[in-house]
Amino acid sequence: MLGAMTTTFEIPTLASDRLVLRAFRADDIDAWAAMEADPEVRRYRGNDPRTRDEAWMAMQGILGQWAMRGYGVFALELRAGGTFAGFAGVLHPADWPEPELSYSLPRAVWGQGLAVEAAAVARDWAFATQRFPRMASFIIPENTRSIRVAQKLGAVREGNATLRGFEVEWWVHRP
Repeated sequence: MLGAMTTTFEIPTLASDRLVLRAFRADDIDAWAAMEADPEVRRYRGNDPRTRDEAWMAMQGILGQWAMRGYGVFALELRAGGTFAGFAGVLHPADWPEPELSYSLPRAVWGQGLAVEAAAVARDWAFATQRFPRMASFIIPENTRSIRVAQKLGAVREGNATLRGFEVEWWVHRP
């Protein structure tokens, strides 16, 4: 019988004025599953709402990307009160053409500028530590909120693409 395999990797903890960007934890599941079950949150991410089990599997995938690539997506936590507030970071599935600066927040915190704040911290960390020449944000055209976030971050629309059957705008972030 084989022994248990252990892989060690570090996920840094970052901070902004209002947020802590950290590794997902098992105790995030209730808030994460609620966010992922919200049709409005999932609407522009090209997917149907997720069940709790699907949310758990997605969280495992997010953590696994850190081990596979050395970078990934952070859970967001409000500094005041420690409430789960979504995610931001570098999403890079095997079928993506390049790393994506990705972000999504639960409706309860929309409209407060937190997506820009979180994505800026994640972007700056990724450019400084990973030395990416650029990153993309793949945004469904009707997602005007996300387009505004990309614009506020200084991204430039480079064109369109089809990813997993969805037409998206291809926004590019540079260091």
